[in-house]
Amino acid sequence: MTQATAPKISFVSLGCPKALVDSERIITRLRAEGYELARKHDGADLVIVNTCGFLDSAKQESLSAIGQAMAENGKVIVTGCMGAEPEQIEQAYPDVLSITGPQQYESVLDAVHRAKPPLHDPHLDLIPPQGVKLTPRHYAYLKISEGCNNRCTFCIIPKLRGDLVSRPAAEVLREAEKLVAAGVKELMVISQDTSAYGVDLKYAASVWKEREVRAKFLDLARELGELGAWVRLQYVYPYPHVDEVIGLMTKGKVLPYLDIPFQHAAPEVLKAMRRPAAQDRTLARIKAWREQCPDLTLRSTFIVGFPGETASDFAYLLDWLDEAEIDRVGCFKYEPVAGATSNALADPVPGEVKLERWNALMARQQKISARRLKRKVGTRQQVIIDEVGPTVAKGRSKADAPEIDGAVYLSSRRPLKVGEIVTAKIERADAYDLHGSVAGF
Repeated sequence: MTQATAPKISFVSLGCPKALVDSERIITRLRAEGYELARKHDGADLVIVNTCGFLDSAKQESLSAIGQAMAENGKVIVTGCMGAEPEQIEQAYPDVLSITGPQQYESVLDAVHRAKPPLHDPHLDLIPPQGVKLTPRHYAYLKISEGCNNRCTFCIIPKLRGDLVSRPAAEVLREAEKLVAAGVKELMVISQDTSAYGVDLKYAASVWKEREVRAKFLDLARELGELGAWVRLQYVYPYPHVDEVIGLMTKGKVLPYLDIPFQHAAPEVLKAMRRPAAQDRTLARIKAWREQCPDLTLRSTFIVGFPGETASDFAYLLDWLDEAEIDRVGCFKYEPVAGATSNALADPVPGEVKLERWNALMARQQKISARRLKRKVGTRQQVIIDEVGPTVAKGRSKADAPEIDGAVYLSSRRPLKVGEIVTAKIERADAYDLHGSVAGF
């Protein structure tokens, strides 16, 4: 007797946007084979957990998600970054069906097939040409490469995901074009090191629209800018050639937004972190970028309490922040990560000092953010709508990436739609968000 209903898979995706793209790829393949997605573990035929293994806190979250899936379902397949070093998972949950590392899509599908073979039906096995997206319909992450060639002492990403492997430019552009054709209004360009894109390919060209496009950060950004969507550049290291992309921003081809993970500013700490790209002229370059593109928004992340960070190193970072006026900042207290070379560094910073420094940096940044946002009061900004409510809609300006930056709260004379881009008059600002009304459609 043949199976009458399509097998159901419950899916948990943890970690960064790069892991989310991995989840989307797995789900797209499963949907193409006729599997259905279940909203709850209970009642599903299988659960897949895509783990994060970057920090100990992320590993605990992953183990907790696996434990919940085991308790509610019992048939669990584990993949993702934590799966690259499976011992901890095997020890905690010896009965999981399969454990694989990141990007191992075929192994995940093999494990699914073994546990619950697909019910093939060509009438059911239809998926949209852009694949299945876990983000809202109006924005999507566009992953341009895997892995990383940097060897920052606090990071084990190269160990988990390997060295840099870039996708040919034409392949990326084909995916982007499909997404835009399907209604995506904003493309978030992501990788471990976006500005290193193509270095492994020696910037080899591939054919796109009957012309050759090099696998180079600037060339790819220029072509993406022709697709008619917002293009947001994330995880950009400040190599010298980043200066060239500012010109695309002033022409309106890509969003005037750069997400650059500076991590610190004090020379000794940066040296201990083994951060790539020369940092000594960063302030001068930020000043030059803003002179060329006054609307430029800078987002960054910083680590406080890195081993050996002195009080004067931290004071240097605060002064640097004041001068750089970074618009959006995420801050992490340093955590040792199993396998990271920074664990062997001398002079660990006590926990209470880390917390003091974290609070001091966030308080300083709140003032900078409030000051930067206040300048936007009275201006008109394009806003993409993420959520609609009875009286107020929530959206983002070109200066705001989803989930990590601020929001723009808008009143409107007519109902707004999710994914719509409107012109807003900014009427007030607080520490992180803007408030206003719709002035044009």
